Amino acid sequence: MMIIFLLSACSQGNNDRLMVSSSATPEDAEAVALYKKRCISCHGVDLSGKVGPSLQKIGIRLSDQQLMDIVHDGGRGMPSFKKILSAEEIGVLAQWLAKN
Repeated sequence: MMIIFLLSACSQGNNDRLMVSSSATPEDAEAVALYKKRCISCHGVDLSGKVGPSLQKIGIRLSDQQLMDIVHDGGRGMPSFKKILSAEEIGVLAQWLAKN
């Protein structure tokens, strides 16, 4: 019961602060949309983390491939997204995260 409360509390707030810059690619816009739909409730509007860890500057610590593997397979409390997102969507999201 408590877990449900925590997860629902994470999704509250304004996710409009996560914007796509005017120089963004179509892939960046797709990644932001995916992030808002699938990731923001745990990783926050500014990628600073809530239930999940901070993703700010994650590209310094992890490669695109490592990010893709984590999103695909899950681990350490993160669910797998292999049945939710296509391989292409996972790749677009991982590449975007690596740049942020």
